[in-house]
Amino acid sequence: MFTRRGFLALLGVAATAPLAAVTPRAAVAQEARVPTVGVLVVGAPSWEKFWRIFRDAMRELGYVEGKTVRYEFRSDEGRAERLPALAAELVRLKVDVIVPWFTPAASAAKNATTAIPIVMAGAGDPMGTGLVKSLARPEGNITGTGGLAADLAGKCVELLRKILPSARRIAVLVNAGDPVSQPFLEKVRRAGEAGALAIEPVLIHNAAEIDAAFLTLDSHRPDALIVQPSLPVKHVAELTVKYRLPAAAAFRPFAEEGGLMSYWVSEADQYRRTALIVDRILKGAKPADIPVEQPRKFELVINRKTARALGLTIPRSMLLSADHIIDR
Repeated sequence: MFTRRGFLALLGVAATAPLAAVTPRAAVAQEARVPTVGVLVVGAPSWEKFWRIFRDAMRELGYVEGKTVRYEFRSDEGRAERLPALAAELVRLKVDVIVPWFTPAASAAKNATTAIPIVMAGAGDPMGTGLVKSLARPEGNITGTGGLAADLAGKCVELLRKILPSARRIAVLVNAGDPVSQPFLEKVRRAGEAGALAIEPVLIHNAAEIDAAFLTLDSHRPDALIVQPSLPVKHVAELTVKYRLPAAAAFRPFAEEGGLMSYWVSEADQYRRTALIVDRILKGAKPADIPVEQPRKFELVINRKTARALGLTIPRSMLLSADHIIDR
């Protein structure tokens, strides 16, 4: 027989028991809600800079690694053929967003998923490579920041002409496996036509062909060389000095590694804006509603040490307009 006091005590037990059972589950659920950002990079110079700036920008936006955001980082380590498998791995991990650095990584991510949001970091010519249908209205699951690599290659032709006004032939080292190679080469050709220059493409299908390509260039001696930035720029820069070829690339590490000149976007500005877009996605925005952002700031870097080694004099006007001059 139940007493009133016994009945109330039983109610108290019943009321507290579910709380004890539910509390651990709630903690697990809360832990599971920490978003995961998958990062996929091409193993080219400057990926470390991207990774550092991007994480710093996310931290400035209030994300605490391990507490309010997790990262799954993957690099192809210089072997582009690994990108599809790495992108598929991030999809299997069910990350909340994928951030690919450079066009080959972005293409791999696009081929791996149509559901997970993709925020490109510096992908060159997103429309020309078919990554998005429109910059203003990208549709699908992809947005981010573009790199304008093809357009800047044309600018490199103009800058080389200022240093070498008598130039008539410019060779172009093209990464045949890069989706940007065709728009890249087209921009160089247009810039060449505008300056009455003969443009001579040299297709590179794998890294083993680079040394042989320079032997061929040495026998034909073009006046200058344009280098596609997705090639191994450190090795290429060293070869341009060895074979005494004035060369430029739309990629700052090229000049830093010994190439004559580079003209590229401001990485700090671009990668911070990539983080801003990721923040919007994690807060519920849809990639299709976020326009692809194009670069706003650009940097001219001149390696005057290389210029001296090549016996070239850089016009004073160019030195004054350079954002950075390498003297040693």
